[in-house]
Amino acid sequence: MKSARSAAEISAAFLDACNAELNALKPGNVHRYSAGHGMDVLHFEQAAKAAAGPIADPDASVGKRILRATEASVAATGLNTNLGIVLLCAPLAKAASETTFDVGLRRRLGMILSALDEQDAEDAFAAIRIANPAGMGKVEQGDVNAQPQHLTLLAAMHLAAERDRIANAYVSVYADIFDFALPVLREAKAISDLDSTLAVTTLHMSLLSEFPDTHIARKFGAGIAEKVREEARVLRPQWFPAATAKSSLVLQDFDAKLKHQGLNPGTTADFVVTTLFADALIERKRT
Repeated sequence: MKSARSAAEISAAFLDACNAELNALKPGNVHRYSAGHGMDVLHFEQAAKAAAGPIADPDASVGKRILRATEASVAATGLNTNLGIVLLCAPLAKAASETTFDVGLRRRLGMILSALDEQDAEDAFAAIRIANPAGMGKVEQGDVNAQPQHLTLLAAMHLAAERDRIANAYVSVYADIFDFALPVLREAKAISDLDSTLAVTTLHMSLLSEFPDTHIARKFGAGIAEKVREEARVLRPQWFPAATAKSSLVLQDFDAKLKHQGLNPGTTADFVVTTLFADALIERKRT
């Protein structure tokens, strides 16, 4: 029986995932080839380092991991750089700390998500208020600007699942990641084994073309998010079955276009990091 991952291993896997995402060309997002949206790579590096410890804290609940990682990230950068990453990675980190090889990460994740309680909701809502993401608006039930009334975190995610892919991930036990993104990443890695950044670019473009980005939708509307998805699909010959060095100029043009229009597919970036994190956790369990 393989042992669960230690806090040090989980923290290292989280940092590796954050850095791998930053090292790849990802149209619309901040990366080493281009800053954007008033942020640069250093902001994200600082946030990742600040969040890595709280994310992996073996004594903390999911909600406390989310809250403390967000507090640390905002304190380090003065910006909301990684709220979505933290929301997605905290349950995975807890699952990895409690999962043996023969149980499986996704199965344990499902148990953890089902057990999320009202305190997890209060902590996560507090984290969201601290990060203050753009375009949140107000809703009748589960509004983050109010204290959740007898609402577990999973119940709150159910209320938002139709309009937010991170919430949908909680409800579906990360189906977008385990059923779609991880297979895409592994296939791209097999093709692009000499340059791992190309596999990450492929993952980003695959997610962007498959799911309307909910960060864009919150700020600019569902129609604009769908338009960006269609543009990513039109560029499919440039990144499928894997991006190549030759396709970089076309993808850089797309990157510049999105940034010029102020369109940041931030939710897509969150899923890229979380997929890389999950992949690292699973691969480490095979050793």
